[in-house]
Amino acid sequence: MKTTRMKTTDIVRMASKNAFRSKLRTTLTVLSLFVGAFTLTLTTALGAGINDYVERQVATLSAGDILLVSPAAGVETDDGPTEYDPEGRQQGAAGNPLTSGTLLNADDIDTIEQIEGVRSVEPINQISVDWIAASDSSADTRYDLDINPTSSIGRSDLVAGAQLDQDTSENEIVLPEEFVDALGFDDADAAIGERVTLGYTDAAQQDQQVDATVVGVARESLFAAGAGANAALTTEVADAQAVEGQPEAWPLAVAQLEHDEGETPTAEEIQSVQDDLADADLAGQTIEDQLGIVQTIINGIIGVLNAFAVVALVAASFGIVNTLLMSVQERTREIGLMKAMGMSNGRVFTLFSLEAVFIGVLGSVIGALVAIGLGSMLSVALADTVLSGLPGLQILLFTPGNVIGVIVIIMLIAFVSGVLPARRAARQDPIESLRYE
Repeated sequence: MKTTRMKTTDIVRMASKNAFRSKLRTTLTVLSLFVGAFTLTLTTALGAGINDYVERQVATLSAGDILLVSPAAGVETDDGPTEYDPEGRQQGAAGNPLTSGTLLNADDIDTIEQIEGVRSVEPINQISVDWIAASDSSADTRYDLDINPTSSIGRSDLVAGAQLDQDTSENEIVLPEEFVDALGFDDADAAIGERVTLGYTDAAQQDQQVDATVVGVARESLFAAGAGANAALTTEVADAQAVEGQPEAWPLAVAQLEHDEGETPTAEEIQSVQDDLADADLAGQTIEDQLGIVQTIINGIIGVLNAFAVVALVAASFGIVNTLLMSVQERTREIGLMKAMGMSNGRVFTLFSLEAVFIGVLGSVIGALVAIGLGSMLSVALADTVLSGLPGLQILLFTPGNVIGVIVIIMLIAFVSGVLPARRAARQDPIESLRYE
């Protein structure tokens, strides 16, 4: 008996054609996959967009080679209250969210400098500035200004100009972008090199002024609000605001870690320094540590949203099973004829599996493309309105890897869903199938 062998291309073509024998049933199944693909593409884009923004913000603060050092928070209760030591650490007048409220003293700074792996230590001066105005402007309008206490840590997300020079004796400032127009500058580039005047109150409650040169204009940042000031400027204001006779104290210090040029300290090297700091009753955290809880919460929310999309896909998979089982039943005589003509069980299995995969490809690709189109428009609209205060944030970031990953996952779900119907079709007895009414 002569048998007929179908080519693989023939099976693929037949599978795509058979998938739409019942247009309404297949269309409804594709739509159910569409919902899952649409949702999963949007949620993965949301996670990618937020995490990308957070990582870029972290990169503007640190190159991964610094530790923020503060006094360790006391958690031991068995020993009772700590005995007052007039030579010990002072308490801050106001709570600092980054520290325990206890201030570092000169002995702490010396201790940090002597720890192996620490290249340099810079205590952060917390200064208070009342206002800012353009030095050569005839207008007498002054604006409130906050100085970012961590501006000495690293870099600003610049629109124009350069980073602060922490080694110069000249007073330098990096302006937030929103101050450019307010201070009368034509644009960010025009502000570079211009002089501004800062007003502050000294320790004797007298109004003082200090001039500084604008060296850069920075975008608003999620983690670095306020203007940046270099060491010369902060030191001058901090000295004027320091109470005479009071020992020096700082809420925070920045420890620069040793590393080879072009490389960053390893996790083991950072942990070693943190362990030594803990032995000295100090706490050292990287910027990533500080923001880790933020990213954990974000990833948790994205995970919950992804779970909803997966539930939709699981429900859609039952639709694929139902569609193909009904197809197998309706095509029983056709299956018997194909097997009587010599089509192997494997090729029958492949034919019905490909029909399931074809349905999965349609649902996932259409869902992903619609999500990209609508999501891109939504992202632009949000960036111009409610998210305009976070420049650089693309709330929905569609990366090729994530989109392809969503499509592949849905294709796999479709294939697995098609295994049971395809297996049932492959096991059909040709004689019994031809007798089926």
